[in-house]
Amino acid sequence: MENGNNTKRIDKFCVLICAFNESKHIESVVRGAVEQNPCRVVVVDDGSTDGTAELAEKAGAYVVRNSENAGKGASLKRGFELVQEHQCDAVIVVDGDGQHDPREIGRFLDAYERTKIPILVGNRMSDIRGMPIIRRWTNRFMAWILNRLVKIYVADPPCGYRFYRTDVLPFIMSDMPRFAFEFDILLHAALRRVRIDSVRVSTIYNRGRRSYVSPFRDAWLLFKVVKHHFLEGRR
Repeated sequence: MENGNNTKRIDKFCVLICAFNESKHIESVVRGAVEQNPCRVVVVDDGSTDGTAELAEKAGAYVVRNSENAGKGASLKRGFELVQEHQCDAVIVVDGDGQHDPREIGRFLDAYERTKIPILVGNRMSDIRGMPIIRRWTNRFMAWILNRLVKIYVADPPCGYRFYRTDVLPFIMSDMPRFAFEFDILLHAALRRVRIDSVRVSTIYNRGRRSYVSPFRDAWLLFKVVKHHFLEGRR
């Protein structure tokens, strides 16, 4: 494998869903994912207290549980380890909150079939009418940072709807917590010259849904990621 950019065929793929207290949405998300015929739908329940795990199992998912809320980064890392154990060729990550349409999983598979690019990130920026203005600014700012640091352009870096070929996962893994994990993965991939591209996905926002994003905490984590990679680049 050279920089993760070979033309490996995808014979079977997993869907990975990380969820924390998503009892309102998890069943429909899992059922929608199951309908796309993956070899397995894996749900990492991140210490939920509202029956999320039981509902996910009922809908057809293979569920593992964190004993306490560890954050999205830790849950993704655990999920990636599981899908590699299941020997899937690729994993498609879908959020458990209903803001990703599982019926669009095929878009990622089609894009990989055409391009053989091993990391594909959902792009919601082509239709921003339903997107809160603070999210638009955040997405554009993160896209600018990514371009400045590693000279690649990803239109929607915070988007968690993603495709990864599993053979690249060991080379791009991050130790950053929570939402910074997904941004750090893109930096690791770019620095290792693993190709990244975008796939257009729907912009879906559930009004009234509680957000687990903490602006100050997550801004600090993003700053730590940027600082680390900037210093590494200077060296």
